[in-house]
Amino acid sequence: MKSVWLTVLLLLPLSLQAEQLLEQAQQQSEALTSEAVAAQQRIDLLDDATRAALTEYRQASTQAEALTEYSERMQQLVQTQAAEIASLQQQIDSVADTQREMVPLIRRMIESLDAFVALDLPFLLEEREERIARLQALLVEPEVSVAELYRRVLEAYQIESDYGRTLEAWRGPLGEGEQQRVVEFLRVGRLMLFYQSLDGQQQGYWDTAQGQWQVLPSSYRRALDQGMAIARNEQTPQLLRLPMPVVSAEVTP
Repeated sequence: MKSVWLTVLLLLPLSLQAEQLLEQAQQQSEALTSEAVAAQQRIDLLDDATRAALTEYRQASTQAEALTEYSERMQQLVQTQAAEIASLQQQIDSVADTQREMVPLIRRMIESLDAFVALDLPFLLEEREERIARLQALLVEPEVSVAELYRRVLEAYQIESDYGRTLEAWRGPLGEGEQQRVVEFLRVGRLMLFYQSLDGQQQGYWDTAQGQWQVLPSSYRRALDQGMAIARNEQTPQLLRLPMPVVSAEVTP
């Protein structure tokens, strides 16, 4: 019996030692497991950081390419605009030269128009001379552009041109001083200019060759009345028996 207890007593230290070793082994295993988990977490964090850095790099690279392309397009645009500016400057210089050349031309056009009115049939002289005077005033007005002045001159020429294609009647003064009286005028284009007294007793026409008024026979009274009615749209157009200037044909050898 004693030998049995002795054997048990001898085995107890060995069992305790084994348990201690097992416990130490478990602790070491748990520590290794914790370290492995921590290492894996560090690896995962590094992997996430790497992916994030790679994503940022790709985004930065894409943005850099876009900025480079944008910069090249801006350079091309700047070059194109510089060429356009140079072209516009050339056009501006050309316009300035043209304007300097246009002013003497416009002046001659106004002078020609003034001379033409002076030699033309003496109708609506006050209105026509006033129009020419306005053009002459605009010619020395610095705020009026050459384009506007040229437009106004062409407009005056168009008005004068229209006179040659129209039939017009109006009432106005004839003569000067004590001899002045109010009569009815009839203009047939630029061919003839007639007048008739308000009572219809006197008729006449402008003699371009003589530069004065000539008397017409009373037989033209009816034709003049009809002409004035047609000019005022009071009567339908019809053939008028009125004296017209003789047209002479010159044969060129």
